[in-house]
Amino acid sequence: MTEKDFSSVSYTTLKEEGVVTYSSPSNIALVKYWGKRENQIPANPSISFTLDACTTKTKVHYKKKNNKNGEFSFDFLFEGEEKEEFKPKIKTFLKRIERYLPFLKDYHFVINTSNTFPHSSGIASSASGMSALALCFMQMERSFVENMTMEYFNRKGSFLSRLGSGSACRSIEGPLVQWGESKVIEGSSNLYGIKYPYDVHPIYDNYHDTILLVDKGEKQVSSSVGHELMHGHPYAVNRFAQAGTNLDKLKAVFSSGNLVDFISIVESEALTLHAMMMTSSPYFILMKPNTLSIINSIWKFREQSKTHVCFTLDAGANVHVLYPESEKDVVFPFIKEKLVPFCQNGQYICDRIGLGAKKL
Repeated sequence: MTEKDFSSVSYTTLKEEGVVTYSSPSNIALVKYWGKRENQIPANPSISFTLDACTTKTKVHYKKKNNKNGEFSFDFLFEGEEKEEFKPKIKTFLKRIERYLPFLKDYHFVINTSNTFPHSSGIASSASGMSALALCFMQMERSFVENMTMEYFNRKGSFLSRLGSGSACRSIEGPLVQWGESKVIEGSSNLYGIKYPYDVHPIYDNYHDTILLVDKGEKQVSSSVGHELMHGHPYAVNRFAQAGTNLDKLKAVFSSGNLVDFISIVESEALTLHAMMMTSSPYFILMKPNTLSIINSIWKFREQSKTHVCFTLDAGANVHVLYPESEKDVVFPFIKEKLVPFCQNGQYICDRIGLGAKKL
């Protein structure tokens, strides 16, 4: 599909008012997206596990405006409280998607949203938040047209989500979603994420992700700023090539169930992401001392227990501990006893692979 496919919709009727609600999950990238071009186009392909428990719930009340003044009109509430500081990002999103949803200026929106996890702490809140909002708008459009297919709904929902937050396009479906043009993934696109189209070994079914909240505060640098720092980065070209190579390697890893190679790729990707931040200009260290203590503890336990527990990181201090369902009875007690003490106030989230967003 091309951009033109997403702007050529004819509406049969526009409702006077209504309510739509969606819950959309976060996702955790295995091959990291870091660096983008104009219009939220990724500099390299990525692939992620869709999560299940870490979600954003968004309810949108919409009502036709009496006066069409050519402006966007909305109120925004986060966890029940008005948040003016979030409104500029929402307005930017609306400007980006208006050409694909031309009804947006005809309505006043009241947007109520809440997370099941801490905002702006490295658990991809923008991914779940922007995808939930995009799907609410898509559900509106679906009620204005006839016979919209589920494939089109999901593709356009992913496309719109990307314009709010790049990684949001990977939250629409699950359990594995790939985004970014790749010679090794049929149907891949820079415009939207797709469900991983190849065989996946059952070892990855119900894969666990225990998220250790090392630091629940806001990140030192936003992901948007971090992506911009890849322009002119001395190691950017090699990094983009590395991501493509790792995505290619994962094809065999997913098919065979080779967890040793899975661990090698996933942990390398996590550390490379942070290495790029530490070598940018300006440079940032988003890991905390407890992040490193957790990583070293995982390495030691993995060697001793012969399990396949591993870690990955997003752009923050929190640690995603990944392990197969078959090893949870060994790995989870270790997490509770040895790793949770490194968390802020002992807080962590038990999550696993999910199947994507849900209409509520």
